[in-house]
Formats: sequence, C-alpha cells, structure tokens
Amino acid sequence: MKTVSSLREEVGFWNSLKQHLHDLTDLANLGDDSLRVDLETEITKLESDLDKQSFATMFSGPYDRDDAILAIHAGAGGTDSQDWAGMLQRMYLRWAESQGLRTEILDFTPGEEAGIKSITIAVSGSYAFGYLRSEKGVHRLVRLSPFDAAHRRHTSFALIEVLPQVSMEEADVEINAGDVKIDVFRSSGAGGQNVQKNATAVRLTHLPTGIVVTCQNERSQSQNREFAMKILRARLLELKTAEKDEERAILRGEYTKAEWGSQIRSYVLHPYQMVKDHRTDHETGNSQSVLDGDLNGFMEAYLKSLSSKE
Repeated sequence: MKTVSSLREEVGFWNSLKQHLHDLTDLANLGDDSLRVDLETEITKLESDLDKQSFATMFSGPYDRDDAILAIHAGAGGTDSQDWAGMLQRMYLRWAESQGLRTEILDFTPGEEAGIKSITIAVSGSYAFGYLRSEKGVHRLVRLSPFDAAHRRHTSFALIEVLPQVSMEEADVEINAGDVKIDVFRSSGAGGQNVQKNATAVRLTHLPTGIVVTCQNERSQSQNREFAMKILRARLLELKTAEKDEERAILRGEYTKAEWGSQIRSYVLHPYQMVKDHRTDHETGNSQSVLDGDLNGFMEAYLKSLSSKE
C-alpha cells in the first residue's frame, strides 16, 4: 500500500503538470499581451516543479523514499569537536525544516563543556533518506577556537551516520527476542524538572553482533523501546547489506574514523570562508548559509555524481 500510494502521488504530479502545460498553451494561443506577465510567472513555476521532479528520478535506491535516522558523533578535537557536532545538529534541523521534513530527537548525550557528544534524530518525510545519504561520512571544521584562550585556529571533526527507517516487513531482518538484552534506566537531563523520575529510557544490546542502541526521549518506556527497535533493525539491515560491496557503498560507505585525512567535506571559517565537498568538488564561499541549512546544492551534486557513475 505504501508503494501504491507513492506511485499514485507521482503519477498524479505528472498528470497535473501535463494539464497545467495544456492550460498555459491555450492561454498563450489567445495572443493577449495583458496575460504575458501571468504566463511568464506560471511558466517559471512550471519549470521549477519540473526540475524538482526530474531530480527526484535520481532517487533509485531501494530505501531512498523512506524516512531516515541521522546520527551525529563528535570526533577528534575535544570540546571543539563537541561544539562542532552541536553546530551540525542545528544545520541539519534547519535543513529538514526548510524541506518540510519532520524531526524528532531519539537519543542525546550532551558535551562536557559545550555542544554534544552524540545525537540520534528521526527524520520523516518524502525522500528523507534519499537526500541525507549524501551526508554520511566525516565532516571537518577549521576555525578560530572560542574555547582556546589564545584564540588559535583549530580543526574539529564529527561523524555523520545515516540509516533508512524501514518497517519490520520491509527490513527483511529477523530479530529473535532471545538475542536482545533490554535494560531500562532513567533518562539523563539538565537537572531540576528535566530529569526523569521514572525509568523510561531503553538500552537494547543485540548479543550476536554486540550492537548497542539507546533511546531516552521524554516519552513512555514502550515508545522508547519501539524506536530503539527501529534503530536496531536499521543497523542490522545495514550490517546485512554491507556484505555486498555495491550496496554497502550506496547505503553507508566504508566506516572511517573521525580524524585527519578521512573527511568528505570541509567547512573553513578562517582564514577564509569556504565549504567544499571532497567527493564532488562542489564548493561555496558562503559558509554561514550552509551552516544555516542550505545543503541542497551539495546533496544534489553528490547524487548527480552517483548517477553519472551508474
């Protein structure tokens, strides 16, 4: 039913586009100069819709239409890298908002002085995984450190993981109840009223693989367990898919440590302004715009590079 609904929506778009084009042609054939401005406006909108939908044809992966699970982990760089991870969290939340996607924080570990050590975010909406899979890898920041008394230039790293959020039926992954150890504990918080008094947070350990998943959002224990199972299922699917080299490259890519020499994208704030993707050479001098969530140019360049290889 999910596939049928998606295909019906896609066919509906093309039928609507076709009808819109016929209507504009009929108006243009009237030869009324007073309609020129309105026609030019509608044609511009039509071209924009066409470009957007044509780009969607690049989403050919098996999970591109699905929701996504986005995880951010601070890497080498101490407090600066934790602050950088927090900046990336803000960047992706703003991007998702601009795309009309829904986000929900599932797990969160704050930094010791600033930023975050790690965060897991559920991103829901059309082609969430299709877009975000371009972001997996190490992201590097170069700037004057606000945490250095001498205000010297520092380099920080953070690792981005992206997994498809698939249902139990779609995942084709069998999880035996006896293979999962379940622990419950109190959610961590900032103190005061934010500290959970009840044990609602859930930690799942998949004994055969050693994969550990936690979910400690402010909700019931059963809801946290449900979301933790979703993440576990996604990680097991990733593990299963990684057995095939081609699918491993599409789904996640080789795991790399968040350190020197392994970055997919660099964000330079000093001594000049530039964001550059090292896989596609796509770059911009407007670093602040990117940090405010303007990521589509980088995502589209990556997806186009994949299409050209295929």
